Amino acid sequence: MSERESLVHSRDLPANDSGELLSLPRTEARWEWMSFFVRRLQPGESYRSSTEHEEAAFVLLGGKCRADWGQGAQKIGQRKNVFDGLPYTLYLPAGHSVTFTAETCCEIAECRVPSEARFEPRLITPEGVATGLRGGGNVSRQIVDIMPPSFPADKLMVIEVYTPGGNWSSYPPHKHDVHNPPAEVDLDEIYYYRIQQPEGFAFQHLYSGDGGPERTVKARNGDAVLVRSGFHPVVAGPGYDVYYLNLLAGSARALAVTEDTKHVWIRSTWKETDPRLPLVK
Repeated sequence: MSERESLVHSRDLPANDSGELLSLPRTEARWEWMSFFVRRLQPGESYRSSTEHEEAAFVLLGGKCRADWGQGAQKIGQRKNVFDGLPYTLYLPAGHSVTFTAETCCEIAECRVPSEARFEPRLITPEGVATGLRGGGNVSRQIVDIMPPSFPADKLMVIEVYTPGGNWSSYPPHKHDVHNPPAEVDLDEIYYYRIQQPEGFAFQHLYSGDGGPERTVKARNGDAVLVRSGFHPVVAGPGYDVYYLNLLAGSARALAVTEDTKHVWIRSTWKETDPRLPLVK
């Protein structure tokens, strides 16, 4: 498990430039399911995308734009960045297209998965997401369910997670690399990071739990960590609030996981949720 296989760095574009911040076709990732891209548009610029044999989710990380997916242009977006509020997300099933035209500087995360299923396009607004707090103490974090298993889609699931500085997340450690429903399903996963301060960071530990290879990667603002198998807990650097966009797809559309039994005892120590939460409302 090399760093090259698990960590993808963002391009360092000047603030006034547009273009791809991150490009990860699934062939380059060397896995079956997800392609992932992040783009920046400056005011007046447009981006068009089609989903012939794929389904896709477009998460507006920040900015305001007009989006037209065949129902007339609609204004979407209200947060300046991921720490400024809840998301707008457009879900497109196979056989559709969309054009985004920026009204302010916009950043859009796009995840694509092979699919032939014929669902309906759907705009998910901030009012349409479910947000809640999970864990306790220094394992407290905020979860924003954008496209949970109950959402009408084929394979793709989308979640946002906010972890206050110094806290742990994706903890107790869990894995989802064996197709054994309903206990566990095999899912590939992307963690796409944004850090509130540019010098901030998070660490993510990737391990199998059976004595196999282990690696700890340092994720900075704009980095993506690819979780192919094994356990994958996260800790935010003290003083640096951390956001990550979780994208999952695999053998079944379920969030069925196996936790590392050596660490589940930590739940018995949780008394209060971190008072810094929620980070966004």
